[in-house]
Amino acid sequence: MKRSNLSMLPFFFFFLLLTDGILLTARATSCSPKVEHDFLECLNFHSEPSQPISQALYFPTNSSYSSVLQFYMRNRRFNESTIPKPQLILTALHVSHIQAAVVCAKSHGLEMRIRSGGHDFEGVSYVSNAPFFILDMFNLRAINVSVEDETAWVEAGATLGEVYYRIAEKSNIHGFPGGMCPTVGVGGQISGGGFGNLIRKYGLAADNVIDATLVDAVVASWIGVNGEDLFWAINRRRRLQLRGSSCVQNQAC
Repeated sequence: MKRSNLSMLPFFFFFLLLTDGILLTARATSCSPKVEHDFLECLNFHSEPSQPISQALYFPTNSSYSSVLQFYMRNRRFNESTIPKPQLILTALHVSHIQAAVVCAKSHGLEMRIRSGGHDFEGVSYVSNAPFFILDMFNLRAINVSVEDETAWVEAGATLGEVYYRIAEKSNIHGFPGGMCPTVGVGGQISGGGFGNLIRKYGLAADNVIDATLVDAVVASWIGVNGEDLFWAINRRRRLQLRGSSCVQNQAC
């Protein structure tokens, strides 16, 4: 069978360093009005005016806060009242929301946890002992498959099931060597390496990354010589703490 190279790209893709284990202490779920106000002002200032970030924010005072927090919380033991909760949840709708989150997290001393599917059973993407907020990627899930180029751009909030479905819509001979669980987020799958049934023939999902666009304070496309070291780190699954990333391109079967 012809080997095809399905890539995963615009993929607001984030890598988190596994830190500290899971010894957690109780913490208040709400932030002070001043923190909420100042952080919101910062996010508004650093995001695109045409893409209102206020529509993507959930504070503990919002009625939808708990449901948004719990929807992608795959390990329910972290849903106990004694477990620390995020100061807010940012469900990014635009790349500028990611940039704003990076800038404001640093300037306000809040830890940022990035969630793409929530399939980390240690709770790394939605629990922390330090004051933190969640950058949730579930709204960023566009998938563009090009059978001609044998590539696909996939935003980090898309699930593996959605990726497989979109590929199958375009071709009955192409695929991508990811895992078997359809609800795993693409961002989480690749940042963890990406084990699957095709590993012996095509390697891990991360082995098939052929390009990436990362988001820090600005968007940068890490390709060619300029991004060689960082691209190597993504492709070889080294654990990095990146501020954020916007796109990843993968190679498939």
